[in-house]
Amino acid sequence: MQKPVLAIVGRPNVGKSTIFNRIVGDRVSIVEDMPGVTRDRIYSSAEWLNREFNIIDTGGIEIGDEPLLHLMRQQAEVAIDEADVIVFLADGKEGVTAADEEVAKLLHRSKKPIVLGVNKIDNPERKDLIYDFYSLGMGEPFPVSGSHGIGLGDLLDAVFSHFPEQPEEEEDDETIRFCLIGRPNVGKSSLVNAILGKERVIVSDIAGTTRDAIDSEFTREGQKYTIIDTAGMRKRGKVYENTEKYSVLRALKAIERADVVCVVLNAEEGIIEQDKKVAGFAHEAGKAVIIIVNKWDAVEKDDKTLREFEQKIRDHFLYLSYAPILFVSAKTKQRLHTLYPLINQVAENHSLRVQTNVLNDVIMDAVAMNPTPTDNGKRLKINYATQVAIKPPTIALFVNDPELLHFSYRRFLENKVRETFGFIGTPIRIVARKKND
Repeated sequence: MQKPVLAIVGRPNVGKSTIFNRIVGDRVSIVEDMPGVTRDRIYSSAEWLNREFNIIDTGGIEIGDEPLLHLMRQQAEVAIDEADVIVFLADGKEGVTAADEEVAKLLHRSKKPIVLGVNKIDNPERKDLIYDFYSLGMGEPFPVSGSHGIGLGDLLDAVFSHFPEQPEEEEDDETIRFCLIGRPNVGKSSLVNAILGKERVIVSDIAGTTRDAIDSEFTREGQKYTIIDTAGMRKRGKVYENTEKYSVLRALKAIERADVVCVVLNAEEGIIEQDKKVAGFAHEAGKAVIIIVNKWDAVEKDDKTLREFEQKIRDHFLYLSYAPILFVSAKTKQRLHTLYPLINQVAENHSLRVQTNVLNDVIMDAVAMNPTPTDNGKRLKINYATQVAIKPPTIALFVNDPELLHFSYRRFLENKVRETFGFIGTPIRIVARKKND
């Protein structure tokens, strides 16, 4: 199910990153008391009233010709485009500024639901400072303090009231939904066209020229598929600059809806940091993953080239050790026919459910081979294991003390489970729960 999107918008240095970090519950965004320090939109997931949503921390909006401020305004405009609800954040200490009024005009034109937050209201004596903000025409201002976490509950309640209603999901279990993600110009659109066998998506050598994300349904050898194309970098004719940044939210939306995520790399250019960032979203979302190396026809090769490239991928993407790697060419359709059996296999593994008695035998054999760790003289005791979810397969271990299940032992158990059941292409989550006496 697609999550609603909240964007935090406002001029520089009003505390957007601090509020963002409070809502997310982690220091994801850099916080520094200097205007303009948050230059990129930052994306994360958060939860309120048992509903998950995506949240965007924007750079500030300022009316001016300076390149950085111009870029920040563009970033905020893109966030406004993508958001379901906007939090307009102002600074209670400084009062209403001319820049706030310009931001308000921009937001009014967006026709999106807007919740006005007045930050830096750190104590009750400052509450009177919010009344000037009624002049912005945004309705009731909510006093908040990012540094102390005051008032965020009321602010999020107001945001939540504007979220679109959760639609009833119409799941078709027979259809495999997959998407192609990757930075611009790795050849996602060309791959979509090659897979569908027709010019379904505009293809250009200029990064970010696809105008919209498009879903395409097709059937192959009796199996129904939906391909979610995430290449779209432009919306309603607007050109987004720095397309690597602006592709992220589009990719996140597609990942949420997909069963299988194909991470596309460019064989000519090799692996860069942005590739790892994009792939990380798929892993964190718990989706089945295939790594596709496109443009393999353009690489000069000897008998070691493929093996060396594969090793580079394994070195750079340690967290995707379970993901199969496929070398293809959208241009010549080299090895493209092998993609479908792979998609089918990883989708099946993503939904695989293991019988409890068989799973327990594997876990207990693993413990006999490598006894559980101790901490301060206390040994982890695993009473039993059971699979509690699929997509991704999630195994609950009922133990005497969940704190005793260290990362290294969790990884050892995961490796033993993989040795027995395969689970190629899908992450496995192992959670520890305290056994009730």
